[in-house]
Amino acid sequence: MTLQLSNVEPLTDLAEHFMECGKLGRYLTVFDESRFVITDDFREGHKVETQAAAMATICSKDVLVAQAALVPLGRSADAGDSQKRARFEELFHLIEDQALSTEVREAANLMVESGFRMARIKALEAELGGKISPARKRYLSFLVIVRNLTEDKVSPAGFRDEFLDFTHSVAGKLDFGIYSFCLDRIFGNTRVPLSAKQLLVEEMVKYPPLIRRELLTNILVTNGQQVELCDFVQSAIRGELDETVAMEIYLLEQLKQSRLSITQIEDMLMTSGGALA
Repeated sequence: MTLQLSNVEPLTDLAEHFMECGKLGRYLTVFDESRFVITDDFREGHKVETQAAAMATICSKDVLVAQAALVPLGRSADAGDSQKRARFEELFHLIEDQALSTEVREAANLMVESGFRMARIKALEAELGGKISPARKRYLSFLVIVRNLTEDKVSPAGFRDEFLDFTHSVAGKLDFGIYSFCLDRIFGNTRVPLSAKQLLVEEMVKYPPLIRRELLTNILVTNGQQVELCDFVQSAIRGELDETVAMEIYLLEQLKQSRLSITQIEDMLMTSGGALA
């Protein structure tokens, strides 16, 4: 498996793409914006080049993804000769200095101090599994609630309560990409009542800025999305959020629809004095 889902973009540009996501304060995505990067993309047997994995550890807003990206780097360092290992030590010191996450900086330090011993790498994998596995089980159980909603076994109000409990339970423990995919399935499902979707949007406008921005724009750019739902989202943005935040959502919507490039957005933000981060 590779993170390169587009045949147009060369794999060597993936590191640059991650860096561009970081510049805009975004979660990391694959080239074509079809999905967010998740921890599974860095599991053994999955092909991600060293530069891209390094940028993921530094730039990822998802701590779980950043930690997962350390694992293939550690494995490569452990498998190399003394000269190669020295280069990896330099890279890990850079990660210690520049990674967004304290957990990632600490994990990088421990790997260097252990001499990239396989035991340390496996310990990090086990730590990640201990966080992620229960959250993914909770995700699967929530999908049952979604099915019950489509079969009229749960009311829209009851579904909102279940959604809030699910979100609280998996916060910081589930890949953002999987959480986002879950919501995409809900908002794209024609059997989910519009009223239930509207209740979720009302909750999402209260989310932290980064999460809110990504999730709301996902709704707006989904092919074949209900016009009534898009109108409701736009109304919520205008009514609940200030003009600067609304502009950030608009710009990200344009990026996801490939109407603006990251460079164009950066230029517009510099002109207006705003920032997506």
